[in-house]
Amino acid sequence: MKYYQIQNTLNKVTKEELQPGNTSVIVMTKKEFSNQAKKQFPDLNTEELFKEHYVTKAEVSYDMLSGCFAIPDRKDPSDTDHIFYFLLNKNGLIFIDDEDFVTSILQSIHTSKKWKNPSMARFLYDFIDTMIKDDLRVLESYEMELEEMEERLNVKDTAFSSRKLNRIRSKVRYMMMHYDQLIDLVEELDENENGFFSEEELIYFPKLLRRIERLDSTISSIREYTLQVKDMAKEKIDLKQNSITTLLTVVTTVFMPLTLITGWYGMNFHHMPELSWPFAYPLLFVIFVVIVILMLYFFKKIKWL
Repeated sequence: MKYYQIQNTLNKVTKEELQPGNTSVIVMTKKEFSNQAKKQFPDLNTEELFKEHYVTKAEVSYDMLSGCFAIPDRKDPSDTDHIFYFLLNKNGLIFIDDEDFVTSILQSIHTSKKWKNPSMARFLYDFIDTMIKDDLRVLESYEMELEEMEERLNVKDTAFSSRKLNRIRSKVRYMMMHYDQLIDLVEELDENENGFFSEEELIYFPKLLRRIERLDSTISSIREYTLQVKDMAKEKIDLKQNSITTLLTVVTTVFMPLTLITGWYGMNFHHMPELSWPFAYPLLFVIFVVIVILMLYFFKKIKWL
């Protein structure tokens, strides 16, 4: 169990060093929380709280705001989320995390943030802001991958990986879901239904909302880009299939009259005059060549070749 106090910075303290009047942040495991929950939160349904969640959300009760964070892995958002829970009341904030994910964020806040007017609202702003601070760079990497795919599609005879495009589309979809859920959570904080934050403290949540909404807008643009690249790839495949179909049509059409002639003379009637003529075979060969040349010229003229 780890204890922090929100002062001019986020200070790590022991349980004995917790000072009344300073807002506390406590990090504990599920097991540690379950051992204390009945004493501190007798009305809390712990089974409902720890039910398998795959979404970021907040729920308001009479004297508490509880919920879950489901944070996608930035390297592969479709992979298992970092899932942890929280309980917020007038006395402070409790995080329930078995992965030490929260601890890493708190350590980052401790080393990088100093507050002139410390408060729970300011801490929550920095907590969520730390989670999303590198997201723009992640989204830019998606866009760069798509630009590279688009360049490959514009180069003739260059291999294109539809599997890679589908992987990026999957990442984009998960990140869009994450930002939508995060927006809902911050809006719940901004409503301040339980009055945990003063009017002065509520300035942080609209700022945070705007940041997340910009990321949401960016990921939406990238999603549109993935659809454009997908359409380009489909068009490229269709063109390739059309060229193959055209080639087969040309070959079939060129050999059709030749097949007719060979079939005609393959009947071997006794009274066919050309059969006994010594120049019949060379003449027929010349006719075949002339037919092929004329048909190839025709197809070239109508731009099928």
